[in-house]
Amino acid sequence: MSMFSIFLILIIIVSFLLVLVIMVQNPKGGGLSSSFGGSGSQVVGGVQKTGDFLDKSTWTLATLLIILILVSNVTIKSGNGTADSRLLDGNQIENTTPATDNTVPVQAQDSTQQ
Repeated sequence: MSMFSIFLILIIIVSFLLVLVIMVQNPKGGGLSSSFGGSGSQVVGGVQKTGDFLDKSTWTLATLLIILILVSNVTIKSGNGTADSRLLDGNQIENTTPATDNTVPVQAQDSTQQ
């Protein structure tokens, strides 16, 4: 398994966790909801501590995702030189034009035209 594959798996896992953490968070109000008079975001009990944890974990996962993406880009560039495509290798490209039928249809000659 190549380093890029490992980073790709880590990026998928961190992305999934980031989506989960964002979906668990309560809306903090503001934006359009506050302009219509909705002030339903009251802090009850220990919800503020949970909000701080979710906020910190969101920023941590987002930062980790950006770092993983940048590092995976470096692993692509510094690969062992084997590419999946000849276009990436720079080797001579064979004729890639689609084959066409170069025959011209023969029209029936008019026998009266001589």
